[in-house]
Amino acid sequence: MTEETPIAYTVLQKGTPVFTSDGIEIGRVEHVLQDPSLDLFDGLAVKTGTGLRFVDADRVGGITAAAVQTTLTDEEARSLPEPQGSEVLDADPDEYGGNGLSAWFGRMFLREHWMRRKD
Repeated sequence: MTEETPIAYTVLQKGTPVFTSDGIEIGRVEHVLQDPSLDLFDGLAVKTGTGLRFVDADRVGGITAAAVQTTLTDEEARSLPEPQGSEVLDADPDEYGGNGLSAWFGRMFLREHWMRRKD
């Protein structure tokens, strides 16, 4: 595998440089926005000189181990939005109630269980 070999978004590393279609570096990958349960790639949070910016998956042209190439122009890159929203998690106190094996392990090892808020 070479630095130019395409890779999946699932193995994209934090810190990988992100470029416009003209070859100008926008910033570095901070994290991949995805829903693993659906194998859905939503986009990238990119750390730039002006803070975190969101690059939509539709604007990602190619991903290699060495770089992410976007279809953004330099002007579009300068006006990228900040990532919106945040992951909200709620504790589920009933998760380990009852007599089941999962409940017993939860009580014995004090594992917290979290589930996504369904607003």
